Amino acid sequence: MKILVPGGSGFLGRAVVAHFHGAGHNVVVLSRRPDPGDVGWDGESLGPWAKELDGADVVVNLAGRSVNCRYGSRHLAEMMDSRVKSARVVGRAIADAKIPPDVWLQASTATIYAHRFDAPNDELTGVIGGSEPGAPRKWVASIEIARAWECELEAADTSRTRKVAMRAAMVMGVEKGSAFDTLATLATRGLGGPAGDGRQFMSWIHEADFLRSLDFLIERRDLSGPVNLASPNPLPNREFVAEMRSALGVRLALPTPAWLLEFGAVFMRTETELILKSRRVIPTRLLQAGFTFEFPEWPAAAHDLAAKWRGRG
Repeated sequence: MKILVPGGSGFLGRAVVAHFHGAGHNVVVLSRRPDPGDVGWDGESLGPWAKELDGADVVVNLAGRSVNCRYGSRHLAEMMDSRVKSARVVGRAIADAKIPPDVWLQASTATIYAHRFDAPNDELTGVIGGSEPGAPRKWVASIEIARAWECELEAADTSRTRKVAMRAAMVMGVEKGSAFDTLATLATRGLGGPAGDGRQFMSWIHEADFLRSLDFLIERRDLSGPVNLASPNPLPNREFVAEMRSALGVRLALPTPAWLLEFGAVFMRTETELILKSRRVIPTRLLQAGFTFEFPEWPAAAHDLAAKWRGRG
């Protein structure tokens, strides 16, 4: 197959490209800063890159500014624009194509769901966030970005192309700068204790299952619309970090109160939403369709990732 990957130069994009290359597919990466062999684009306007889409089998659009940053007005605007404009122009290119792709897998995020403890969020009964009492302004801004992102996908006039909104939880891989790498580094420095009160649910997916789910979504022509890409077993932060420490062989674990997390986030140039929001997300549609997770439980996933992380050196 010919697979087009806008945004294929980031952490997740590199894993996706390597996965499809390994399966023998012809992969074309669209990038704002293209490496040799990539195709350049600006992520917002049609150009010569659109010719690559005409006749392609699959588009996996991962374009969007990293959320691992401070949520100031400039960064929030960049996050919104990079997601909305790239999804919009991909939709326009598909609509204009003489031979459009069979399926468009569009990145989205599990952040779209409400912060909650009482019940899990799935695609069928989950609560979209933004109106929960006491939700911090920055959390609401993230949800507004996610909703606008998906609205562009829904609005695209691509009747000949199946569309899937991939509401992904934290993808756990071991590449430098990935979520697991950051958490493991902090844990080995004694900062692997509960974050805040430790009650908030951590939704996650092992990188291997994320990549396998892409294959599944491409093959299953009956799946469209929002699909949660997350392990079926989210767990409270307190249990999540305890299992990570066990996998890493770390004994010392200092808890980090919310106020200290806020202080540290300033120096790490990130936001506490990534660790304090309760993302209790489950993948009902994947499970109902028959997808089988290689790593459905966090303890086994954490030990696998820890071994690979240590082996990375």
